[in-house]
Amino acid sequence: MLHQPLYIAAYNQSRFGKLKTMQVPQIVANAVDGACGEIGVEPALLDVGSIGAACGFTLNDQGLLSGLMAMVPGLEGKPIEAVENACASGGQAVLSVAHKLLLGLGEVGIAVGYEKMRNDEGKMDGKLVGKALGVFSHPGEREGKVYIFPHLFAEVMQAYMETHGATEEDFARIAVAEYANATHNPDAQMSRVDLTLEQAMTIEGINRYIVDGLPLKTYDCSQITDGYAAMILATEEGLRKLQIDKHDTVELAGFAQATDPLMKQGRDVLRPAGAMKAMNTAYEMAGVSAADVDVAEVHDCFTVMGALGVEVIGKAGYGEGTRFWKECKASVQGECAVNTSGGLIAKGHPIGATGVAMIGWAARQLLGKAPAELQRPGAEVAATFNIGGPICASVCTVLKRAA
Repeated sequence: MLHQPLYIAAYNQSRFGKLKTMQVPQIVANAVDGACGEIGVEPALLDVGSIGAACGFTLNDQGLLSGLMAMVPGLEGKPIEAVENACASGGQAVLSVAHKLLLGLGEVGIAVGYEKMRNDEGKMDGKLVGKALGVFSHPGEREGKVYIFPHLFAEVMQAYMETHGATEEDFARIAVAEYANATHNPDAQMSRVDLTLEQAMTIEGINRYIVDGLPLKTYDCSQITDGYAAMILATEEGLRKLQIDKHDTVELAGFAQATDPLMKQGRDVLRPAGAMKAMNTAYEMAGVSAADVDVAEVHDCFTVMGALGVEVIGKAGYGEGTRFWKECKASVQGECAVNTSGGLIAKGHPIGATGVAMIGWAARQLLGKAPAELQRPGAEVAATFNIGGPICASVCTVLKRAA
């Protein structure tokens, strides 16, 4: 159990998709100001901070992001750090702030995540992005792969199909469900796109096989996305400082991080040990079990992770993830409302912002602030599962309505 409870006092994000001419310094400032604006406080009330991004060096020519945060008036001279854990950078930023607060470095902190992956016209260079993301793989698994991560997860998808008898249609159904959710999420990148099962299965137009001989198709993939997200965490004393009623917040009741070896080869990625350990540790810290979870956001960078994700959070047994989706158990009214945001597949995947946004959306669900079509009635407990690399770094959280 935590020595003291921590609460999500505020959450704010950009619309995911294209930030165009907005540059990194302005992105960081907007993220901080947006979260503070949600509760009408000045950044000077924040004691600590952390910021996560993955492609600052490779795509934005920018490092020392903590210094950019310190340029926001009121944050200068405060304990701020930048974190990078591939696609789990955002989740890691949240945990970084939580750890600072539990260490007694302050009572209020802010976690920011962002990514700018497109140019100022909103266009993206697929080969450049592929190269930038490829650095998060093991050098021994890069040779012969043009797009390294789609290739690696296509192999995971094939292994899942061969081991569990799942079909390409089973995975396509996950994409269709998430695109349908995204049409009701105004912040989602693909909010204006309707996707049918026939479209997700037909090889024509933009939908193609990404790697020859492997089952992954375009609609099985998450988006190339710009966006930012920011979250303010506080202790009970911090809530008093912010003049926020505890009952208007969500408790960060459990959290954990674990890391598996970077190389995919040689380990059982269909039973990711670190991910399972992190999720179970978060449940234990929160004093709940998987059966208590009403809503969840899982890291579906590819549809196979939508299936594996519901297995990691304990809502589906080993090899039963695709069935969970096929039987509509992941729908808003199902056994557990999973990725009602649209997930990375349709909401978008601004890498550094993703982990923050998953937790933020789950908090909105528990507060009854999700769009009406996506709101899970009476939601009390939420779980999130954020990964980096080939199911390597895992950040898991459990949220509760504040009592």
